[in-house]
Amino acid sequence: MRVAVLGATGRMGSAVVRLVAASSDCTLTGAAVEPGHVSLGKDAGELAAVGPLGVLISDSAAAAVANCDVAIDFSTAVATDTHLASCVAQRCALVLGTTGLGEAQLERIGHASQNIPVVYGRNMSVGVLVFTELARLATRLLGAEADIEITETHHRNKVDAPSGTALQLGEAIAGQLGVQLDDIAVFDRFAARSPRRRGSIGFSSVRAGSIVGDHEVILALDEEVIELRHRALDRATFARGALRAARWVVGRAPGLYGMGDVLGLEAGTT
Repeated sequence: MRVAVLGATGRMGSAVVRLVAASSDCTLTGAAVEPGHVSLGKDAGELAAVGPLGVLISDSAAAAVANCDVAIDFSTAVATDTHLASCVAQRCALVLGTTGLGEAQLERIGHASQNIPVVYGRNMSVGVLVFTELARLATRLLGAEADIEITETHHRNKVDAPSGTALQLGEAIAGQLGVQLDDIAVFDRFAARSPRRRGSIGFSSVRAGSIVGDHEVILALDEEVIELRHRALDRATFARGALRAARWVVGRAPGLYGMGDVLGLEAGTT
């Protein structure tokens, strides 16, 4: 399987390059970063500390995906539109794990998926998918009675907040309650200056050190509290999930898929 990595020198992109290099069934055929990046022209394998792979870092997504079966994109929201267009032009399958996307970009992902198969997930970890299902189950059993809070903690350089995973959890919980997340989410209690609204979901974000990613869902009742937690110890878990998605999506019909599809869970599962 021929793989291109977009955002190849970032934390996640480098992790994907390392896994591709270590695999027996994948070959890195393209690697791209944003224009002006200091890594341009350097070997992607050397930058990922796995030795030379013969693939030089380019600033052209179109060139990177020209000879691949699937592109894996963990870049930035700013680059997403260009990467979508490049994959559509080359009829290249796409695994997209970029977070912080706006509504218009999500619509463009849906439009692109009419032409190519796209796996989109704000967290590619298999463990996070299991965690999300546990939160959904707890909500089904206790959600009408519990106060629900979601806390996420990431490294100091993460830009978007709440994290995409926290929003994924919130959407799963809200869906189980039969409501839209936007109608019950509380992101800023300082501005609200009011008691907790019944049925709301509170979000808290922490940015510190080099923490890979911690997420916690709290369901609090008057006499007991349930705490569900997922802790990522290494970014390789997200890269491993993305590569699993890449293997799955190659050869699929055009469409928008999620990690639930990759793992064979029920339709509609994140």
